[in-house]
Amino acid sequence: MKTLGVLGGMSWESTAVYYRLFNQGVRARLGGQHSAKLLLASVDFAEIVARQQAGDWRGAGQQLAELAAGLQNAGADAILIATNTMHKVADEIQAAVQVPLLHLVDATAEAVKAQGLATVGLLGTQFTMSDGFYSRRMQRQGVRTLVPSETQRAEIHRVIFNELCLGRFEAEAKAYYLDVIEDLRTQGAEGVTLGCTEIGLLLKPEDCALPLFDSAEIHAHSAVDFVLQC
Repeated sequence: MKTLGVLGGMSWESTAVYYRLFNQGVRARLGGQHSAKLLLASVDFAEIVARQQAGDWRGAGQQLAELAAGLQNAGADAILIATNTMHKVADEIQAAVQVPLLHLVDATAEAVKAQGLATVGLLGTQFTMSDGFYSRRMQRQGVRTLVPSETQRAEIHRVIFNELCLGRFEAEAKAYYLDVIEDLRTQGAEGVTLGCTEIGLLLKPEDCALPLFDSAEIHAHSAVDFVLQC
């Protein structure tokens, strides 16, 4: 089994989900007392949020790249960023290491295509929905993304940072997100990508008429496939 280096803490709520999924996945495949071989670098999320708000993506990328290099030096065979938004600096992180970076967007696009879909709605932080890095990479994989309106994006973003990242999962937030998904469906979305690793803590497949693609779950399962490759 390979060792996975994880950049986490963005937020720790979703990193905890990743940890559970890694270990459940390995045990399901190998049985018995098996669990995942992991190295975790967990940041103080407040520092990352401050860099995001200041537009200091270069500084954030350098901070995570240094941590990734440390994970590689400690024996990681691959690096995983346990968050959607910070894939904005995935290229900088990959450039800092020689081991592969397991990219969340690639895994998500493959999951969408496996269900025969070509157009999905995208929910996430303002950065993920508006900056284009996510949609462009999905497009290169053959998947078109639709994003909510400007007003909807602002409220989705607010809920993520003021509620979900703080462990609050309110019925009002769920209802709002489902209304946004219905709007995206009327625009042609065949499914919805949960492009923020915390949203999967709020919305479940049974809540929605459209297929939901939980990026954290997809990403974690893809990582299990990697570490168990012979």
